[in-house]
Amino acid sequence: MFGVPQGSILGPLLFNIFISDLFLFLPDDIVSYADDNTPYYTGKDTMEVLSALENKSEIMIKWFKDNSMKANPDKYHMILSDKNQCTITVGDELVVSSDQEKLLGIKIDKELKFNLHVESLCKKASQKVNALSRLAHTMTFKQRKNIMNSFIISHFSYCPVVWMFHSRELNNRINRIHERSLRVVHRDYVSSFEELLEKDNSLTIHQRNIQKLMTEIFKIKVGIAPMIMKEVFDFAEPSYSLRNDTKFKSRNVRTVRFGLETPSFMGPKLWNLMPSEIKKSSSLAEFKSRIKYWIPEHCPC
Repeated sequence: MFGVPQGSILGPLLFNIFISDLFLFLPDDIVSYADDNTPYYTGKDTMEVLSALENKSEIMIKWFKDNSMKANPDKYHMILSDKNQCTITVGDELVVSSDQEKLLGIKIDKELKFNLHVESLCKKASQKVNALSRLAHTMTFKQRKNIMNSFIISHFSYCPVVWMFHSRELNNRINRIHERSLRVVHRDYVSSFEELLEKDNSLTIHQRNIQKLMTEIFKIKVGIAPMIMKEVFDFAEPSYSLRNDTKFKSRNVRTVRFGLETPSFMGPKLWNLMPSEIKKSSSLAEFKSRIKYWIPEHCPC
């Protein structure tokens, strides 16, 4: 008998215990969430990357077989930054690289621009704004606002740190969707977007996402963030004691096209714009309370 009870509270814990020794065979360059295990590799030579991915995949397939588990070939996917289509062999399957893949609800493209993902979010949210506008006359204000927050704004609240630094054009599109939803909720077709935000006592979606990014950086500062986040954001080496005013350093960017619109580059810039009294918060709850209405002046993004 093997496996874990489906839908139980204990199930996820038992599964994590069962699968935990997989990472002894692949300690690096693998990310996992429940039963979704994704090996990755970085390198300047395409053949080196393909060879490493194929080797890692073979190790995982053998581990699954030795532990009475079966990998699902339908979920074998690969994405590379290489312009040409590439292939690797995993078990008996030939895996062909693609231009984009969906991983844990996020569409990842080969250039890491996330434009396709944001366009998809905009399309879904826009359809729901249209549906809300058709039914708004049958609802109370509270019902309209709850639906806006739960079914429209929520689309842009899932993993924003990953994709939030997309193109300005798409950011304007998100703002237009947000504006349309506020007009329907408040039945106000005259006020400007800024006036609607003030009436709703809310911020733009991008401003909210900036606060979420700052919250993740604060978690690093107080030592409660996952280890992988510490690889994204580096502490700046202080020339004197900065115990209560930790600074982070931006990544070095050698080009004017790549690396600028990324969390690792923009995050530290935004953090350093934040008032010291917010950064010096003694707890995560206090930080969230203080940052709730903070908007960065001269925002670089």
